[in-house]
Amino acid sequence: MITQQHPQDSFAITFAPLSLTEIYALADDPANGAVVVMSGTVRNQTDGKPVVALEYQAYEPMAIQVFASIAADIRQKWPDVNRVVIHHRIGRLQIGEISVLVAVGYPHRSEAFAACQYAIDTLKHNAPIWKKEHWADGSSSWVSIGACEEVTSKK
Repeated sequence: MITQQHPQDSFAITFAPLSLTEIYALADDPANGAVVVMSGTVRNQTDGKPVVALEYQAYEPMAIQVFASIAADIRQKWPDVNRVVIHHRIGRLQIGEISVLVAVGYPHRSEAFAACQYAIDTLKHNAPIWKKEHWADGSSSWVSIGACEEVTSKK
């Protein structure tokens, strides 16, 4: 899968904390009537089981290609899109930290919402990104952020 990145788009896999202000600025454009930003954060539980941290890993070259492919799909479905921004963190994240930011700049809000939802939903199913949930009881589980099988290990 070779997808050319549009010059107005921005994709990243990073250990650094993600900034809402930075992502918004990257999606902003004078032709936008809306910028929709989706922020994924580390929550303190999964299915009622207490989580103390998440650890993310990614196959970065392929993940960036998946992000570019998502943006290309968005440009096909919503041709007036101005900017698509997809940044994902890797490494160990604490409760409340931002793990992923997706932003779409578009002339109209309804299309911006739809394109942003398409981006995050497609990312979760297609990107080679895995997370390890660290549970309060000391156990942990690696899972794909998509629909892969879960692998459980004891600490």
